[in-house]
Amino acid sequence: MNDEKVFAMSFSKVYPLLVAKAEKKGRTRQEVDHIIHWLCGYSEEDIVNALENDVSYGDFFRNAPVLNPDRALISGSICGVRVEKMEEGLMKEIRYLDKLVDELAKGKPMEKILRKKDE
Repeated sequence: MNDEKVFAMSFSKVYPLLVAKAEKKGRTRQEVDHIIHWLCGYSEEDIVNALENDVSYGDFFRNAPVLNPDRALISGSICGVRVEKMEEGLMKEIRYLDKLVDELAKGKPMEKILRKKDE
C-alpha cells in the first residue's frame, strides 16, 4: 500500500485494529491509549473526538498536540522496515505507533515501551 493511501485512511478504521492486536494478547485499549498519549500528546477525549470526526490517519499525526522527543529512541523492525533508518516524515511517525503497539502485544512492560533518555 502506498504512503498516500495510508495517510488517507480513517483513524476510526485503524484504531480498532491497533486495539484488537493488543487485546488479542491480553493487553488493553487503555494501554494503547496511553501509548498514543505518550507518542502524540492526545488525551483520551482527543482520541474519541478523532474517532467520531472521521479524521484521516495522516491528519491524526500531522495535528498531534506534542510529538514526544523521546520517540527518536524507538528502534527495531516493523513490517520489515527498521524505524530508526527511516527518513523523517509522516510514515515514520505512523511506524513508531505500529512498533509500540507491536511491543505491547508481545508483552513488553509499559515502562520499557515508553522510552526515556537517561538523564
